[in-house]
Amino acid sequence: MSAQQDPQDPKKLAGLTLAALGVVYGDIGTSPLYTIAECFHSKHGLTATPENVLGILSLITWALLIVVSFKYVFFMLRADNNGEGGILALMALALRNTHRKRGQFSVFILLGISGAALFYGDGVITPAVSVLSAVEGLKIIDPAFERWVIPLTLVIIVALFAVQRHGTGGVGKFFGPIMALWFTTLGVLGIGGILHDPAVLRAFWPGYAVAFFAAQPMLAFLALGAVVLAVTGAEAIYADMGHFGRKPIQIGWFSLALPGLLLNYYGQGALVLHDPSAADHPFFMLAPEPLVLPLVILATAATVIASQALISGVFSITRQAIQLGYMPRMDIHHTSEREIGQIYIPGVNWGMCVAVLLLVLTFKSSGNLAAAYGFAICGIMIMTTTTAFVALKQSKRPGRTRAIRALLAFFLFIDLALLAANIPKIPEGGWFPLMVGLFMLFMMFTWKRGRRLLFHRIHDGELPLELFVQSIEANPPYRAEGTAIFMTGSVDTTPHALLHNLKHNKVLHEQVVFLTIQSTDVPTVADKQRLKVTRLSDSFWQVSATYGFMEDPSVPEILNLAERDHGLVCEEMNTSFFLSRETIICHRTADMPWLQLKVFAWMQRNAQRPTDFFKIPPNRVVEMGTQVEM
Repeated sequence: MSAQQDPQDPKKLAGLTLAALGVVYGDIGTSPLYTIAECFHSKHGLTATPENVLGILSLITWALLIVVSFKYVFFMLRADNNGEGGILALMALALRNTHRKRGQFSVFILLGISGAALFYGDGVITPAVSVLSAVEGLKIIDPAFERWVIPLTLVIIVALFAVQRHGTGGVGKFFGPIMALWFTTLGVLGIGGILHDPAVLRAFWPGYAVAFFAAQPMLAFLALGAVVLAVTGAEAIYADMGHFGRKPIQIGWFSLALPGLLLNYYGQGALVLHDPSAADHPFFMLAPEPLVLPLVILATAATVIASQALISGVFSITRQAIQLGYMPRMDIHHTSEREIGQIYIPGVNWGMCVAVLLLVLTFKSSGNLAAAYGFAICGIMIMTTTTAFVALKQSKRPGRTRAIRALLAFFLFIDLALLAANIPKIPEGGWFPLMVGLFMLFMMFTWKRGRRLLFHRIHDGELPLELFVQSIEANPPYRAEGTAIFMTGSVDTTPHALLHNLKHNKVLHEQVVFLTIQSTDVPTVADKQRLKVTRLSDSFWQVSATYGFMEDPSVPEILNLAERDHGLVCEEMNTSFFLSRETIICHRTADMPWLQLKVFAWMQRNAQRPTDFFKIPPNRVVEMGTQVEM
């Protein structure tokens, strides 16, 4: 369970709580825009009778209480990996607790990477459905505005992705107050709706949900696929824990987000009870006519913030996947000098932008997009719950361990029920997040498998490092002035770049450093534990640097630490970096399928140059090319 320390200073706690409102709850906070309308969409065959309205409201209420409040806000926030949450952090924690059993490793790697892959599908759908549902409020003002909904949505989406390169630091301080205003507005509108029919508050009793299922089980089951829209964004609560801590997230949820959401859903339900025709657009019809336009503007701002949070989440999970070895190196820009989590990845950003635009142009309405929404998030919730069975260490008290696992089994039952209710939506649009998830899963496992095979091809038959050092000491070649640093993925063998340099130039530098950079399954590594420096002889050094999956490796930082803590001096202007650049030659007899091998070779060619990724001074680099047959 969590060892994270939450802030105790009241002012700092209040500030973090406000910031959490703007980032953590953006996605789930915009769900009232479309959830009730989707539940009573004509394609589901559910009419807005009092029994059905109360049954739907009861399902939404208890979904928010059990899935979001109990599972994520109360339980999962206590399961952190050194303060970090999210499916990849949980996967790393689970792998640490498997004691290196091969079968369990494969299972939990598959669960974690599958959850991360589905997160990309969720990250693409959220901006499309959120912004589109907000802009559709213009149709309530005047039906003539309908022809402007798609163009305006496209403009907002392009602008949203275009500003990503500037980071969220400049505007982030406004996110919290805007979302606080949004949740307050949700509550006020909900109270106004409840006054139409206060009897709607009876839906808080879970018996109405049970009666709803008992009366018409098939319709209720299909409606559950729309009810899940009320909890989309729950995974973001867990994933963003590392940015804010447990306590600010819990305070923000129970003090403002949950009350605002419940009041608004009940207000919409009361409005539908009073006027069943309002089920098409219950959210915007809660507002008095003169306030609809300001509400559309506020809703659009809220959906942009929700989209921003998901886009930032995709950037974060991409960096984690790169550090854990499941994606190739990419160009990562830090948009803040103080917040390490604020990053921008151009390739991912514009790829998402194109996918979101295509989604809007293909589905054309939030109602159609809602069919594609929910499937991905249910899949991620199942992966999270299953991985948590091992990630949460067993207690010394067997009874407590059994209680925790029984609770996780209960959560898993609910997750599976929600996923099953979304299966009929696959032909209507649920195929899209599934397709995105399968594509990302294929790419991540292709890269991981390809890198493993390439590593074995490169280092198979290499000269052992210890033997090489002994032979050089016994028969020294000409030694040039300065330091040569050879980047290598193995600490036991001699790098090809060194052997090529010695073969062709017949010279070695007077000081040679073998540098290996590796990642670990914890978010961050302390400076004191960062390096392992070994002096192999008078002129040979071996440096092994370890970085967490939330950190960016930096060669200058490594050399500074090596000089400060271990006495290894490398003068910048007298140091050269030698790298190997592999060109893959594909053979149909390879250990990988032909198509997968070609994809890996393409990913290898287009990966970011190591000089940029590792922050190596570019004017001090010598690259040695080599061809590798695979």
